[in-house]
Amino acid sequence: MKGWGWLALLLGALLGSAWARRSQDLHCGACRALVDELEWEIAQVDPKKTIQMGSFRINPDGSQSVVEVPYARSEAHLTELLEEVCDRMKEYGEQIDLSTHRKNYVRVVGRNGESSELDLQGIRIDSDISGTLKFACESIVEEYEDELIEFFSREADNVKDKLCSKRTDLCDHALHISHDEL
Repeated sequence: MKGWGWLALLLGALLGSAWARRSQDLHCGACRALVDELEWEIAQVDPKKTIQMGSFRINPDGSQSVVEVPYARSEAHLTELLEEVCDRMKEYGEQIDLSTHRKNYVRVVGRNGESSELDLQGIRIDSDISGTLKFACESIVEEYEDELIEFFSREADNVKDKLCSKRTDLCDHALHISHDEL
């Protein structure tokens, strides 16, 4: 009977490790997809569009402390985007990287609603995947809303790596290479 205990312990450790890797793949993929979607949405806003920020109260001298800031990266716009961005996870499918056996999530629907130009061979598309990815996205937005707003309020390079790997530790930096980098 002692041998069964060790086998159960080993099996439990292996299953726990596999579950943890799947969870990390999911959360990393959701973070990377979230960054892609936010970057695309921000790029769609007319750079000349501004929003007034500051206090609308009148100062004793009759002036107001209002400044105009670019709308695309304003807190108001970013908050609005964060409320709806996870709905776009239904436009993603799951792909297994044959060399690492890790899961990646790729956009399978074009921005205009048409099928993507991407070769869809080897990509799983179903409601379970999109629902799970959406839930992971919503969890990330809820937990890291302040970090997301901070990162996207100013332009930066390599946001995926800085946010998803270094700041939040959702991605194992050495194992995830984005499709943009291939």
